[in-house]
Amino acid sequence: MTNLLKHKMRSKSPGEIAGWIVLGIIAITALATLFGLIIMWLWNWLMVDIFQLKSITYWEGIGIFILFKILFGGLGSGCGSSSSPKDSNNHCKIEKKSDFSKWKHYDDFWKEEGDIAYKEYVKRMNYESDPESPE
Repeated sequence: MTNLLKHKMRSKSPGEIAGWIVLGIIAITALATLFGLIIMWLWNWLMVDIFQLKSITYWEGIGIFILFKILFGGLGSGCGSSSSPKDSNNHCKIEKKSDFSKWKHYDDFWKEEGDIAYKEYVKRMNYESDPESPE
């Protein structure tokens, strides 16, 4: 992923990168605000009527969101920190090894060989389902 990020950011000026960072911060803030408002609205709409609980404020809604994120979603498992050095089956290690340079041949392969391979597959499937067929 880091190689892909470096490749995408190579042609960007520092001003563009700073703009994307500011845009990202604004988007995260807007989503956090939206989640807080949605949680507050749903709580005050459902929980007060169903369970006779008290209404909550926006900040209590944000707190509930953070609490549930910690309890049920975790804080994220960054690929850089492994809990055990013996953990050789870490999915992040496999992700780091992926090479996107091989994808440049993907479209050409399917244009040249994909149609032939598909027709052979259909013949094989038809033969397996009905070996007496003349195909």
